[in-house]
Amino acid sequence: MTPSLASIDLNSDLGEGAGTDAELMPLISSANIACGAHAGDESTMRETVALARRYGVAIGAHPGYPDRANFGRVAMPMTDDELSDDVARQIRALERVDPDLKIGHVKAHGALYNQGERDSRVAKAIVAGVVEVFPTRSDVALYAPPKSAMVDAALDAGLRVVREGFVDRAYESDGTLRSRKLPGALHTNPQVAAKQALSFVRDGGVRAHDGSFLDLVVDTLCLHGDTPGAAAIAAAVRAALDAAGVKVRAAVIWP
Repeated sequence: MTPSLASIDLNSDLGEGAGTDAELMPLISSANIACGAHAGDESTMRETVALARRYGVAIGAHPGYPDRANFGRVAMPMTDDELSDDVARQIRALERVDPDLKIGHVKAHGALYNQGERDSRVAKAIVAGVVEVFPTRSDVALYAPPKSAMVDAALDAGLRVVREGFVDRAYESDGTLRSRKLPGALHTNPQVAAKQALSFVRDGGVRAHDGSFLDLVVDTLCLHGDTPGAAAIAAAVRAALDAAGVKVRAAVIWP
């Protein structure tokens, strides 16, 4: 079957201590690197940047709530200014590990991402933090769910948007990710993840957990470094895309 998309970005959240970075990096085109809040530190950031460069993988910042105990997957009460300042602080922490580093994109992590999808206040605070670091707004892109508050906030601020889908997560019928607290939230079967990846690129969407079809046009597909069997999932997804004639390439390529 001829794919509806000739190419797709394949990204992963890395530098989080899951132990899968070395296996995933050769298979992806973009890396979202934890910036020391929900996970990571200066040493892991430096190591992950070096690994990304070795394989020609585009580098992005992956800020989350500063809550290592809960891996950034629990929302924290923060004012707009506190949140935007913390997002900016995390991006700058990644910048500092290498003076020649080019951060091409930013993707929020965990609860921050989920809140930014639905809550316009949180979405605007995330975008404000990105703009604080990148006043020339054409210099960075924001990874965000299609049709989300983050997309609207980013476009209003003049940021480029990269619409993201997930291959290792189940969706609800409203287009949000199924809660990790519920059964069936994770796709740990590599072939199921590969099928979902092909559905995104061929059909322009995916089946929700209840069987309904979601129209979700995306520019990038994410697989999590901490999903059980992440390396096998990445290999299966990459093989499926290659076999379908879909080129895996970074969504954000700077000169």
